Amino acid sequence: MGKQQKILVLDFGGQYNQLIARRVRECNVYCEVRPYTMTIGEIKDFDPIGIIFTGGPNSVYLETSPQVNKEVFDLGIPILGICYGCQLMAHHLGGKVTAAQEDTAREYGKTKTFYNTCCRLFRGLPAEGISWMSHGDYMAKVPEGFELVGHTDACPNAAIADERRGFYGVQFHPEVNHTEHGVDMIRNFLYNVCGAKGEWTMGDFCKRTVAGLKERIGTGRVLLALSGGVDSSVLAALLAEAIGDRLTCVFVDHGLMRKNEGDEVESAFSKWDINFVRVNAEERFLSKLKGVVDPQQKRRIIGAEFGYVFRDEAERFGITKSDFLAQGTIYPDVIESGEGDADVIKSHHNRLLPPEVVARFKDVLEPLDHLFKDEVRQLGRELGLPEYLVMRQPFPGPGLAIRIIGEVTKEKADLLRDADYIYREEIAKAGLDTKISQYFAVLTDTRSVGVMGDGRTYDNLLALRGVTTTDFMTADWARIPYEVLDRVSVRIVNEVGHINRIVYDITSKPPATVEWE
Repeated sequence: MGKQQKILVLDFGGQYNQLIARRVRECNVYCEVRPYTMTIGEIKDFDPIGIIFTGGPNSVYLETSPQVNKEVFDLGIPILGICYGCQLMAHHLGGKVTAAQEDTAREYGKTKTFYNTCCRLFRGLPAEGISWMSHGDYMAKVPEGFELVGHTDACPNAAIADERRGFYGVQFHPEVNHTEHGVDMIRNFLYNVCGAKGEWTMGDFCKRTVAGLKERIGTGRVLLALSGGVDSSVLAALLAEAIGDRLTCVFVDHGLMRKNEGDEVESAFSKWDINFVRVNAEERFLSKLKGVVDPQQKRRIIGAEFGYVFRDEAERFGITKSDFLAQGTIYPDVIESGEGDADVIKSHHNRLLPPEVVARFKDVLEPLDHLFKDEVRQLGRELGLPEYLVMRQPFPGPGLAIRIIGEVTKEKADLLRDADYIYREEIAKAGLDTKISQYFAVLTDTRSVGVMGDGRTYDNLLALRGVTTTDFMTADWARIPYEVLDRVSVRIVNEVGHINRIVYDITSKPPATVEWE
């Protein structure tokens, strides 16, 4: 494999930073997100064909705001500044950035924007379109050598360019879907400005990752935490490609799986030429969860107990401190668990391993931790996994524990298993199983009055959830036909005991998350 072209994304704390990286990869160019504190020497060693400055929540003129080494502008490398990154460029190259006045230049949300299509950044695109703005500061003075190449009714310098040096700045966010032709703008920067050849593909990522795993693992062995879901299944195939029979896959059945799922996972993976181990640990997990109602505490307990099971299995198989633990962590897991400066939305179980468990291994391998769900599916296809496994319905590591609101018991888990099975069966019968990204039932801690057989009931409220998404960072509620919901409701009430009322969740993410807990 020859030298790989790379784009460097310097992170200044914006909310869409990994989305920028994803858009670059969609254009078949490899990129990595690195902190803005990267030194000039480190940037030279990285050897990018272009650099992107991300957005961020700060004002560039404040002393406490993140800055960049001014020498980066002398490297002869094209730079695209987005929002804060645009203002940062102006600030360091002789321009002036100030707080916008209430009535001018401050813009948020969808904004009609006009472009100079002679500029390489906008070449071949419409001269006007909607862009997604999110800035309260304003470039009062544009640096010498820059031209105004984009404007809005409120902001005369929505985009600036120094074509000679390959420096571009946009006040809006081209990486979000709300910006019309935003990906085309990024593509223009990559190909028209940076000279990208578009040689990076998921196949290339696969080859390089396998090669990297071989080098990192050496002669060691790997214990993989296998859930049977898409992420860990793809990782199993990746590691099997890299180290063969030195991989041991441990599937922990914690008694909180969906109906028949433990047997289905065992059946699927027993056909693979890998070391597959099933650990039946229902009693172990349920005893730890007894009396626990707080969702974060549930996640912490389950995450820690997973770790202890892996530790026990490592000892059983003679895996030593020179060997590795592997997990199918993907990027949404990292962000929602509060990586870096991000807020903790919900702690994912594979980010909650006890330190003493981590210390049991040489290192924890998470080679998928910068991929989105749809990219993981692509990788699975590249590795030759069957489509039914690649498109498997996502299922959280803590399982039904976070779909049972309140205390988790075996009785509640069995009740939810039966109701969820009917829901999934009817969705499949309606041909919607490949059109809805994730769908499941939630057993709430609410009871309501009902009437069945002329008698009063006071039983459980069940909620149904269905969402459509590509990356699981955002999601919309699925518009399931009423007749399908009606069949689901009738069947669950008739066939599953102790449920007398069913509701459907019509909340997007944000403000909600996909799971309830």
